[in-house]
Amino acid sequence: MSASATASPSGAAEGAAGDRPRRARSRGRSRGRELLTVVLVALLLAFLIKTFLVQMFVIPSGSMMGTLQKGDRVAVDRLSPWFGEQPHRGEVVVFRDPGGWLPGEQPSGGFAGAVQDLLSGIGLAPAAGEQDLIKRVIAVGGDTVECDAGRPLKVNGTVLAEPYLYPGATPCDDYPVGTLTVPAGHLWVMGDHRNDSRDSRYNRLHNPAGGFVPVDHVVGRARFVVWPLPRWASLPVPAAFARLG
Repeated sequence: MSASATASPSGAAEGAAGDRPRRARSRGRSRGRELLTVVLVALLLAFLIKTFLVQMFVIPSGSMMGTLQKGDRVAVDRLSPWFGEQPHRGEVVVFRDPGGWLPGEQPSGGFAGAVQDLLSGIGLAPAAGEQDLIKRVIAVGGDTVECDAGRPLKVNGTVLAEPYLYPGATPCDDYPVGTLTVPAGHLWVMGDHRNDSRDSRYNRLHNPAGGFVPVDHVVGRARFVVWPLPRWASLPVPAAFARLG
Protein backbone atom coordinates (compact mmCIF):
# COMPACT_ATOMS: atom_id res chain seq x y z
CA MET A 1 0.00 0.00 0.00
CA SER A 2 2.81 2.41 0.83
CA ALA A 3 4.44 1.74 -2.53
CA SER A 4 1.28 2.61 -4.37
CA ALA A 5 0.87 5.74 -2.23
CA THR A 6 4.34 7.02 -3.11
CA ALA A 7 3.97 6.18 -6.82
CA SER A 8 0.95 8.43 -7.36
CA PRO A 9 2.62 11.83 -6.67
CA SER A 10 5.60 10.81 -8.78
CA GLY A 11 3.34 9.91 -11.74
CA ALA A 12 1.45 13.21 -11.40
CA ALA A 13 4.72 15.13 -11.42
CA GLU A 14 5.89 13.29 -14.54
CA GLY A 15 2.54 14.01 -16.23
CA ALA A 16 2.78 17.71 -15.38
CA ALA A 17 6.32 17.84 -16.73
CA GLY A 18 5.17 16.18 -19.96
CA ASP A 19 2.34 18.69 -20.35
CA ARG A 20 4.66 21.70 -20.26
CA PRO A 21 6.23 21.13 -23.72
CA ARG A 22 2.75 20.52 -25.16
CA ARG A 23 1.44 23.77 -23.65
CA ALA A 24 4.54 25.63 -24.94
CA ARG A 25 3.98 24.24 -28.45
CA SER A 26 0.32 25.21 -28.26
CA ARG A 27 1.20 28.76 -27.19
CA GLY A 28 3.76 28.94 -30.02
CA ARG A 29 1.18 27.86 -32.60
CA SER A 30 -1.31 30.37 -31.19
CA ARG A 31 1.22 33.19 -31.45
CA GLY A 32 2.07 32.09 -34.99
CA ARG A 33 -1.59 32.20 -36.00
CA GLU A 34 -1.99 35.64 -34.41
CA LEU A 35 1.08 36.94 -36.25
CA LEU A 36 -0.14 35.49 -39.54
CA THR A 37 -3.56 37.10 -39.01
CA VAL A 38 -1.97 40.50 -38.30
CA VAL A 39 0.19 40.24 -41.43
CA LEU A 40 -2.75 39.22 -43.62
CA VAL A 41 -4.95 42.03 -42.27
CA ALA A 42 -2.13 44.55 -42.81
CA LEU A 43 -1.66 43.35 -46.41
CA LEU A 44 -5.41 43.51 -47.04
CA LEU A 45 -5.61 47.06 -45.67
CA ALA A 46 -2.61 48.10 -47.75
CA PHE A 47 -4.19 46.59 -50.86
CA LEU A 48 -7.49 48.39 -50.22
CA ILE A 49 -5.71 51.69 -49.59
CA LYS A 50 -3.71 51.26 -52.79
CA THR A 51 -6.78 50.34 -54.83
CA PHE A 52 -9.20 52.97 -53.55
CA LEU A 53 -7.29 55.70 -51.70
CA VAL A 54 -3.61 56.42 -52.30
CA GLN A 55 -0.88 54.79 -54.37
CA MET A 56 2.81 55.57 -54.58
CA PHE A 57 4.41 56.12 -57.98
CA VAL A 58 8.07 56.49 -58.86
CA ILE A 59 8.96 59.21 -61.38
CA PRO A 60 10.70 57.29 -64.19
CA SER A 61 12.19 60.11 -66.28
CA GLY A 62 13.10 63.78 -66.40
CA SER A 63 10.03 64.88 -68.37
CA MET A 64 8.52 66.67 -65.34
CA MET A 65 11.72 68.35 -64.14
CA GLY A 66 10.99 71.79 -62.86
CA THR A 67 8.46 70.13 -60.57
CA LEU A 68 9.46 66.47 -60.19
CA GLN A 69 12.87 64.83 -60.33
CA LYS A 70 13.63 61.37 -61.65
CA GLY A 71 13.33 58.94 -58.74
CA ASP A 72 10.88 61.06 -56.72
CA ARG A 73 8.02 59.16 -55.14
CA VAL A 74 4.63 60.81 -55.32
CA ALA A 75 1.37 60.01 -53.53
CA VAL A 76 -1.46 59.72 -56.02
CA ASP A 77 -5.07 60.29 -54.97
CA ARG A 78 -7.12 57.40 -56.37
CA LEU A 79 -10.25 58.18 -54.35
CA SER A 80 -11.48 61.28 -56.19
CA PRO A 81 -12.03 59.52 -59.55
CA TRP A 82 -14.21 56.95 -57.78
CA PHE A 83 -16.54 59.80 -56.83
CA GLY A 84 -16.64 61.09 -60.40
CA GLU A 85 -14.26 64.03 -59.97
CA GLN A 86 -12.84 65.06 -63.33
CA PRO A 87 -9.23 66.17 -63.86
CA HIS A 88 -8.77 69.95 -63.87
CA ARG A 89 -6.36 72.17 -65.74
CA GLY A 90 -3.03 72.52 -63.97
CA GLU A 91 -3.21 69.24 -62.05
CA VAL A 92 -0.39 66.72 -62.26
CA VAL A 93 -1.99 63.38 -63.08
CA VAL A 94 -0.96 59.76 -63.55
CA PHE A 95 -2.64 58.01 -66.47
CA ARG A 96 -2.46 54.75 -68.37
CA ASP A 97 -0.75 54.74 -71.73
CA PRO A 98 -3.41 55.74 -74.30
CA GLY A 99 -1.57 53.68 -76.89
CA GLY A 100 2.00 53.75 -78.11
CA TRP A 101 3.25 56.48 -75.77
CA LEU A 102 5.58 54.07 -74.00
CA PRO A 103 7.65 51.16 -75.30
CA GLY A 104 6.56 47.74 -74.12
CA GLU A 105 8.56 46.32 -71.23
CA GLN A 106 9.00 42.70 -70.20
CA PRO A 107 8.22 42.08 -66.52
CA SER A 108 11.14 40.82 -64.45
CA GLY A 109 11.09 37.25 -63.21
CA GLY A 110 12.59 35.26 -60.34
CA PHE A 111 13.02 36.63 -56.85
CA ALA A 112 13.19 40.26 -58.03
CA GLY A 113 9.93 39.81 -59.90
CA ALA A 114 8.25 38.28 -56.84
CA VAL A 115 9.37 41.18 -54.65
CA GLN A 116 8.16 43.66 -57.29
CA ASP A 117 4.76 41.93 -57.42
CA LEU A 118 4.45 42.00 -53.62
CA LEU A 119 5.35 45.69 -53.35
CA SER A 120 3.08 46.65 -56.23
CA GLY A 121 0.23 44.66 -54.72
CA ILE A 122 0.30 46.78 -51.56
CA GLY A 123 0.93 50.06 -53.38
CA LEU A 124 4.59 50.63 -52.50
CA ALA A 125 5.84 50.25 -56.08
CA PRO A 126 4.42 50.22 -59.60
CA ALA A 127 3.70 46.85 -61.15
CA ALA A 128 6.37 45.39 -63.39
CA GLY A 129 5.64 46.49 -66.92
CA GLU A 130 2.94 48.89 -65.74
CA GLN A 131 2.37 51.41 -68.53
CA ASP A 132 1.63 54.62 -66.63
CA LEU A 133 2.76 58.17 -67.31
CA ILE A 134 2.70 61.41 -65.33
CA LYS A 135 2.12 64.84 -66.91
CA ARG A 136 0.41 68.15 -66.22
CA VAL A 137 -3.12 68.73 -67.52
CA ILE A 138 -3.01 71.81 -69.76
CA ALA A 139 -6.48 71.67 -71.29
CA VAL A 140 -9.70 69.68 -70.92
CA GLY A 141 -12.52 68.74 -73.28
CA GLY A 142 -13.77 71.74 -75.30
CA ASP A 143 -10.65 73.88 -74.70
CA THR A 144 -8.67 75.39 -77.56
CA VAL A 145 -4.89 75.11 -77.39
CA GLU A 146 -2.44 77.24 -79.39
CA CYS A 147 1.06 75.81 -79.42
CA ASP A 148 3.36 77.52 -81.93
CA ALA A 149 7.14 77.73 -82.15
CA GLY A 150 8.60 80.91 -80.71
CA ARG A 151 5.36 81.88 -78.97
CA PRO A 152 3.89 81.36 -75.49
CA LEU A 153 1.31 78.64 -74.95
CA LYS A 154 -2.31 79.79 -75.11
CA VAL A 155 -5.45 78.12 -73.78
CA ASN A 156 -8.80 79.51 -74.93
CA GLY A 157 -6.98 82.54 -76.31
CA THR A 158 -5.26 83.39 -72.99
CA VAL A 159 -1.50 83.30 -72.66
CA LEU A 160 -0.58 80.75 -70.01
CA ALA A 161 2.16 81.92 -67.64
CA GLU A 162 4.21 78.82 -66.79
CA PRO A 163 6.61 79.45 -63.88
CA TYR A 164 6.85 75.68 -63.30
CA LEU A 165 8.76 75.08 -66.56
CA TYR A 166 12.28 73.70 -66.30
CA PRO A 167 14.83 76.52 -66.72
CA GLY A 168 15.60 77.00 -70.40
CA ALA A 169 12.63 74.96 -71.61
CA THR A 170 10.44 76.52 -74.29
CA PRO A 171 6.64 76.16 -74.30
CA CYS A 172 6.22 74.64 -77.77
CA ASP A 173 9.38 74.99 -79.86
CA ASP A 174 10.27 71.29 -79.92
CA TYR A 175 6.90 70.03 -81.14
CA PRO A 176 4.72 72.90 -82.40
CA VAL A 177 1.24 71.59 -83.19
CA GLY A 178 -0.55 74.84 -84.03
CA THR A 179 -4.16 75.36 -82.93
CA LEU A 180 -6.40 72.46 -81.89
CA THR A 181 -9.53 71.76 -79.87
CA VAL A 182 -9.57 69.05 -77.20
CA PRO A 183 -12.41 66.56 -77.77
CA ALA A 184 -14.99 66.00 -75.03
CA GLY A 185 -13.92 63.38 -72.52
CA HIS A 186 -10.22 63.90 -73.26
CA LEU A 187 -7.23 65.83 -71.91
CA TRP A 188 -4.24 67.63 -73.38
CA VAL A 189 -1.19 66.98 -71.21
CA MET A 190 2.38 68.30 -71.29
CA GLY A 191 5.57 67.78 -69.31
CA ASP A 192 7.16 70.60 -67.33
CA HIS A 193 10.50 69.86 -69.01
CA ARG A 194 9.14 70.55 -72.49
CA ASN A 195 12.45 69.88 -74.25
CA ASP A 196 12.56 66.36 -72.79
CA SER A 197 8.91 65.29 -72.81
CA ARG A 198 7.13 63.09 -75.33
CA ASP A 199 3.75 64.40 -74.30
CA SER A 200 0.56 65.31 -76.17
CA ARG A 201 2.54 67.45 -78.64
CA TYR A 202 4.92 64.68 -79.67
CA ASN A 203 2.17 62.06 -79.94
CA ARG A 204 -0.04 64.44 -81.90
CA LEU A 205 2.72 64.64 -84.52
CA HIS A 206 4.25 61.15 -84.42
CA ASN A 207 1.71 58.67 -83.01
CA PRO A 208 -1.21 57.35 -85.09
CA ALA A 209 -3.21 57.15 -81.84
CA GLY A 210 -2.85 60.92 -81.44
CA GLY A 211 -2.03 63.14 -78.50
CA PHE A 212 -5.27 63.25 -76.52
CA VAL A 213 -5.66 61.27 -73.27
CA PRO A 214 -9.10 59.78 -72.48
CA VAL A 215 -10.31 60.92 -69.08
CA ASP A 216 -11.11 57.34 -68.12
CA HIS A 217 -7.40 56.50 -68.46
CA VAL A 218 -6.54 58.76 -65.52
CA VAL A 219 -5.43 56.76 -62.48
CA GLY A 220 -5.45 59.74 -60.12
CA ARG A 221 -4.00 63.11 -59.24
CA ALA A 222 -0.50 63.40 -57.78
CA ARG A 223 -0.92 65.27 -54.49
CA PHE A 224 2.45 65.14 -52.73
CA VAL A 225 6.11 64.39 -53.24
CA VAL A 226 6.78 62.07 -50.30
CA TRP A 227 10.32 60.86 -51.00
CA PRO A 228 13.12 61.77 -50.66
CA LEU A 229 12.21 63.58 -47.46
CA PRO A 230 14.12 66.81 -48.22
CA ARG A 231 11.91 67.21 -51.32
CA TRP A 232 8.60 66.66 -49.49
CA ALA A 233 6.07 69.08 -50.97
CA SER A 234 2.47 69.38 -52.09
CA LEU A 235 1.57 69.68 -55.78
CA PRO A 236 -1.04 72.46 -55.99
CA VAL A 237 -2.60 73.85 -59.16
CA PRO A 238 -0.54 76.89 -60.31
CA ALA A 239 -2.36 80.21 -60.00
CA ALA A 240 -2.04 80.87 -63.76
CA PHE A 241 -4.71 78.26 -64.48
CA ALA A 242 -7.30 80.09 -62.36
CA ARG A 243 -7.30 82.89 -64.93
CA LEU A 244 -8.47 80.51 -67.65
CA GLY A 245 -11.94 80.30 -66.14
